[in-house]
Amino acid sequence: MITGSRGDASPEAEPRLPRPPGVLRRFWARHPVLTDIAIAGFCLLLSVAPVVALPDRAVADDRIDPQTWDRIWPVLASVVILGSFALLVRRRNPVGVFAITVLVAAAYLFSPVSLGGPLVGIATYTVAVYRGNRVCLIAVGAGLSLLVVVAGALGFSGIIAPDIAWNVLIGEALLMLIGGLVGANVGGRKRYVEALIAHSRRLLVERDQQAQLAAAAERERIARELHDIVAHSLTVMVALAEGVAASKDAAQARPGAEAISATGREALRDMRATLGVLRDTDAAPLAPLVRDTTAETVASARAAGFETHLTVVGEPDVPTATRLAVSRIVQEGVTNVLRHARAATRIDVDIRYTDEGVTVSVVDDGLSAPIPSAAGGFGLQGVRERVELAGGTVTAGPGEQRGWTVRAWLPREEQG
Repeated sequence: MITGSRGDASPEAEPRLPRPPGVLRRFWARHPVLTDIAIAGFCLLLSVAPVVALPDRAVADDRIDPQTWDRIWPVLASVVILGSFALLVRRRNPVGVFAITVLVAAAYLFSPVSLGGPLVGIATYTVAVYRGNRVCLIAVGAGLSLLVVVAGALGFSGIIAPDIAWNVLIGEALLMLIGGLVGANVGGRKRYVEALIAHSRRLLVERDQQAQLAAAAERERIARELHDIVAHSLTVMVALAEGVAASKDAAQARPGAEAISATGREALRDMRATLGVLRDTDAAPLAPLVRDTTAETVASARAAGFETHLTVVGEPDVPTATRLAVSRIVQEGVTNVLRHARAATRIDVDIRYTDEGVTVSVVDDGLSAPIPSAAGGFGLQGVRERVELAGGTVTAGPGEQRGWTVRAWLPREEQG
């Protein structure tokens, strides 16, 4: 709640919203047709009443012949009535209605006494509100020019008195000026509010889209982590369990059973850390998920009975995200060998750190048959996503002679 004064401009002060419209304003805003009918009726009353009351006054002042006036005033009254009814469509065709009201103003020139009405002022206001200030200026300029030309022609030819011409020109010009100024103010505020509302709606849509994108990215990240944890750990445990089951010596089977237990505990620890993100919105980055597990992956492959060689060249002084990507590439490559490679006995893991980036390759000596999961499985898909996010490239396919090769390159610096 704001308790400061209206002039309080402290950064902590909340923005003050404009006062909501009252009952009458809300009613007229909800019923535009009724509003136009009321305005047209009011203008009709103000414009037609003087025309109807003119005959007696004009004849009494000897300004016009009674027979001539009897022919003029019905036409003048009809034009004024037409202009008043034209206001009913002023929102849909503001410029057309303005042109009709200018014709009504020109018809006032034929009156024997000075006449006028609010029609042209209302029409100018409508043009400014619904068509903008530029169109309003053009319309007013054209309308006044037309009136000046008609009034000048009638005045110089002696058809109308000079005072009638000047009164009509000045009166209609003042109405256009007042209607244009009020309409420019109301129209500018109207367009400003509409722009704010449209901008707010765009911000809401963008916020929802960003939230959806962020949620999708987080789901993909958690899916990658869970896949890496579950797939690798279960694959190693299955391989170790098969070895234990095939052994008839309890003493020889004991190391395998211990390795199964250790792998399971490690998998549970990493999974708890991953799932903790879903429960705690303020959780810090997960330490178990950013550690380098390359050595553990190689050790698990050796424990599963594969002759595994790890070669590391260069200093691994790379960003955390790159180290994590390297370890996951090795993990996925070794897991695919354990799960899919046929007749494989050897796995070569080669990691080379250079000034430009990191090259990682995992090669086995199994048969060269395609690996189904490598073509479109979640594992290599997650690897590709990691590498692409880091700005690198990855390839997977049959080796030159036999086996399967997973090779990736990542830049040393993280991509923005």
